[in-house]
Amino acid sequence: MKAERPRPTEAELGILRILWEGGPQSVRAVLKKLNEEKPTGYTNVLKVMQIMTEKGLVVKDDSCRPQIYSPGVPQSRTQRQLLRHLMERAFGGSARAMVMQALSTEKTSPADLKRIEKLLDKIEDEKR
Repeated sequence: MKAERPRPTEAELGILRILWEGGPQSVRAVLKKLNEEKPTGYTNVLKVMQIMTEKGLVVKDDSCRPQIYSPGVPQSRTQRQLLRHLMERAFGGSARAMVMQALSTEKTSPADLKRIEKLLDKIEDEKR
């Protein structure tokens, strides 16, 4: 069984979101985006991105200056990993309980409910 990458911290997830949305970027470009929400320092962002490189969460391209960082993991894979962790810790491993709680927390549009219903039908069909 393949070892799972470490779950990203909140700070790492913020950086990953920027890279997923904007594509490969330099530390300075990531810093600029982060500073739009909460001021932080260049060396802090650089250090976090170096740690993320060691963890395999980002990939650094050393062939140019400044170095360019890109996501080392797809967004969907990270989301699944975080959901699995949340499901295990908060819902005792029950996907049904997690989905029911999510649906009861916020008003869900009829179109989204239809998509959810189709997805659940597909999952049920695959289990048969």
